[in-house]
Amino acid sequence: MTENNFEFPTVEDVNNVADQPAENVTSANEVAAEVTAATEAVDTTAESIADTIADINAEAAVAVTPIETKKQKKEKKKKVKDDYRVSNFEIIKNYRHYNDKEKKHYRYIFWRRISGYVWPFFRFVIVFGLSFVILYPILYMISTSLRPQAEMHDPSVMWIPKTIRFENFVEIWNAIDYPNTLWNTLVLNIVSSVLQVATCAMTGYGFARFKFKGKNLLFGLVILQIIVPTQIILIPQYMQFRYFDVFGIFNALLGDSIRLVDTNWSMYIPAFFCNGIRAGLFIYLFRQFFRGLPKELEDAAYLDGCGPFKTFISVMVPNAASSFLTVFIFSIVWYWNDYYVSSMYFTQGNTISLKIDSIANLISMYLYNEIRNASDFIVWMEAGCLLAIAPIVIMYIFLQKYFTEGIERAGLAN
Repeated sequence: MTENNFEFPTVEDVNNVADQPAENVTSANEVAAEVTAATEAVDTTAESIADTIADINAEAAVAVTPIETKKQKKEKKKKVKDDYRVSNFEIIKNYRHYNDKEKKHYRYIFWRRISGYVWPFFRFVIVFGLSFVILYPILYMISTSLRPQAEMHDPSVMWIPKTIRFENFVEIWNAIDYPNTLWNTLVLNIVSSVLQVATCAMTGYGFARFKFKGKNLLFGLVILQIIVPTQIILIPQYMQFRYFDVFGIFNALLGDSIRLVDTNWSMYIPAFFCNGIRAGLFIYLFRQFFRGLPKELEDAAYLDGCGPFKTFISVMVPNAASSFLTVFIFSIVWYWNDYYVSSMYFTQGNTISLKIDSIANLISMYLYNEIRNASDFIVWMEAGCLLAIAPIVIMYIFLQKYFTEGIERAGLAN
């Protein structure tokens, strides 16, 4: 039933309903119900049509809005670009005609452009200069070690040699007995570094976490260990290891003191007692790192029944892995490069640093069986230097990521 084929009853029809019998009255009620239902259907249909039209309009608005927004953004971007399109020459030319706001705006643009041109140039100069200063020795060693000795006196040869000669590396390899020397150096350096890292870590942990009498005084001695040069205490240390004795025990038992000079123990013992090369700096690094760890880690370990030493081993050491690696690399490098302390304890040059210190005499004796002027063996000396730094460079290439992280976490970068 629709609005078109249905006729609404008039007032007279309604008045006549009262004069009709009950059966007719029931029919009239049904007719009235049908009228109400038809009216509701018409309203529902009208609402549905209105909702459909609203949905269509909303979809059309959604479809049109992004186009308008992109257009507006494009125009806005173009306007901003036009404001910055004014050249520096036009800014200087028309500067006196600008008002205060425009002068401030174009002055900012002008100096921003100038800094954009100047700063990259200076940055390139600084980076290039630093790179050249750092890489120049290495480039010089590579260039020199690959040429014959005769080309060292040829003024036409600057960086690229006329003749490539790899025999320099073979000869210096044999002259310094590189495999055995490398093995002795690794044994000495690795054992000393491991002992030094372990003891300095425990010492740094004690300074960072525990309170005891004389703590500040002892830490002041650690700082003095960093400041005081090694040369001041080297002679007393040499005498101690030359006539090594502990409270006269060895003299009483053996009849004489023990000679530890020319043995690796002269390097192991100071490292074990936190008195090795740069030990004070390592203690300071560990102290800074352990101070940065949360105190709750130790409290949780103490609640689980751990003592101070077990807490250090099971809780603090795993969290300080990066710092351990950093200190270990530092220790390896300094032991590797040291020749002053080693030359006092070892009369025979059995390490890389001691071999490099006397490399001119070694290659002279190997080639001519006599000692000659060192300037006649520059190419072999540079080849020997490359062989000396090669293991350290390889180690750093593989560990540089963890090395940098350990420096940052230890607080040295700040």
